[in-house]
Amino acid sequence: MILSIVSQGLVWAILGLGIFMTFRILNFPDMTTEGSFPLGGAVAVTLISKGINPFLATAAAILAGCLAGMVTGLLYTKGKIPTLLSGILVMTSCHSIMLMLMGRANLGLLGTKQIQDFLPFSGELNNLLTGLIFVSLVITALLFFLDTKLGQAYIATGDNPDMARSFGINTGRMEGRMELMGLVLSNGVIALAGALIAQQEGYADVSRGIGVIVVGLASLIIGEVLFTSLTLAERLLTIVVGSIFYQFLIWGVIALGFNTSYLRLYSAVILAICLMIPTFKNKFFKGVKLSK
Repeated sequence: MILSIVSQGLVWAILGLGIFMTFRILNFPDMTTEGSFPLGGAVAVTLISKGINPFLATAAAILAGCLAGMVTGLLYTKGKIPTLLSGILVMTSCHSIMLMLMGRANLGLLGTKQIQDFLPFSGELNNLLTGLIFVSLVITALLFFLDTKLGQAYIATGDNPDMARSFGINTGRMEGRMELMGLVLSNGVIALAGALIAQQEGYADVSRGIGVIVVGLASLIIGEVLFTSLTLAERLLTIVVGSIFYQFLIWGVIALGFNTSYLRLYSAVILAICLMIPTFKNKFFKGVKLSK
């Protein structure tokens, strides 16, 4: 049971890392997530069911996510459509695209070989190692990218566009080049998470993306609540810790006998509580100081 929860937490952490790139770095509330996540699963499962190598199918899923992010970025930067609406338009479109790809609302992987099956161990251990390998690769790639000049410009653009321009970074050049790049990369990572989770669960479903942004944000916020004053590498690792912690919280809720049909409600409540913790903490400590 613990291996299963941790392996799920590792793969879901990839979703949190993708959301981090837009939500935290660019301050961009990207609703494309709820389209690119199941799209990644749909592309991977469809190709695998047709006999395509799982690694190639997963790469195609990443590309599909990047394309979804690019469309959102173009709607936002070229079409001047507001951020939330751009993401919602693409998210809605992804539903029809997935139906066209799979030919049905859901598609299973019975009798096929997935990425985790290439490892020589038991099923649960293979899932755990697959999650660990991919989350390590994503974190390493993000750290490498964000340490480059382009990555530093990307961070500066999200933190403070005016300051970025003062350092000679033209944030308005090419109609929001940084925002477009961020949305492409972010949704590629999110689609990777969708592809891996679909393979771990053995099926893809067009409704799988509903509420996933809450799960990703929960991983992000829980990590920030548990740890403060961290380097970039440590901050990315806290997303992994937050994701695993979140999976244990959900498992605890189910173990207590709560109805599993309301998991999205539980997720929203957990996220709301985590978001309010810093406020309550500040008020508490402020009251303590005043009493002294």
